[in-house]
Amino acid sequence: MNANAWAHYFGFASPPFSKEIRDDDLWVPASRERRVDRLVEACHEHQHILLTGEPGVGKTCVLRSLRQRLPEAGFRLTYCHNATLGRRDFYRQLCLALGLSPRATAAAVFYDIGQHIHELGAARVHPVFLLDEAHLLHQDVLDHLHILANYDWDSKALLSIVLVGLPELADRLALRRNRSLLSRIHTRIQLGAASPEDTAEYIEYRVRAVGGDNNPFSSDAVTILHEASSGRLRDIDRLATNALQHAASRKVRIVDRSVLGKVLADHLNDLVA
Repeated sequence: MNANAWAHYFGFASPPFSKEIRDDDLWVPASRERRVDRLVEACHEHQHILLTGEPGVGKTCVLRSLRQRLPEAGFRLTYCHNATLGRRDFYRQLCLALGLSPRATAAAVFYDIGQHIHELGAARVHPVFLLDEAHLLHQDVLDHLHILANYDWDSKALLSIVLVGLPELADRLALRRNRSLLSRIHTRIQLGAASPEDTAEYIEYRVRAVGGDNNPFSSDAVTILHEASSGRLRDIDRLATNALQHAASRKVRIVDRSVLGKVLADHLNDLVA
């Protein structure tokens, strides 16, 4: 059964737990709203930011909320996702993201970026560099980032660097070699997994976002979903989607303990096979 078929079976306009969701429709509960507020405030204050969390807890959703909340006038948001590059290629990637033509040498590339940052500052535009998967950054890139982080004008940084990654990123930054960079990061946020209440709210929200009048997940199924996923949104999405597909294939309109149990058993068998 294809995605549209099982989604329509439950009365949904589209699959509720798809990655394809608009920024306006993102789920941001009160607990995460406070973290987004801190990110927005830090950018307005021209601070550098460290955002860490385990895989699948919703770091990307928080970043998308930040993108939505920052006004276009006065900010230039640049997203870099390829963290495995060496220093020269990293800065070439940054040049391209900024709309600059990277030159031949690393020194020339770095100079162009510095000039561009100063030009934006003169125009009262604050650049924000989002560096995703930053726990994978090469050490030579980390060694150089503190120079970017040190650009300032009238005691305020000319850009905000947002380092996003797994918890081990914080451990790397705490090493003696990286303390110069860490000392410049004043806003540090650790994103945890969803609580049981958050999980229930999240499932209800995603169902209603696609036009679902009735939540097909029973309360005991929601509890099992939370426990099986450990509150990680990515795993909730995957397990909930599998459960809906299984229920639709059996012509069942309620995802209860038995349906979810079958899905989890199949998942366990796949891991063992």
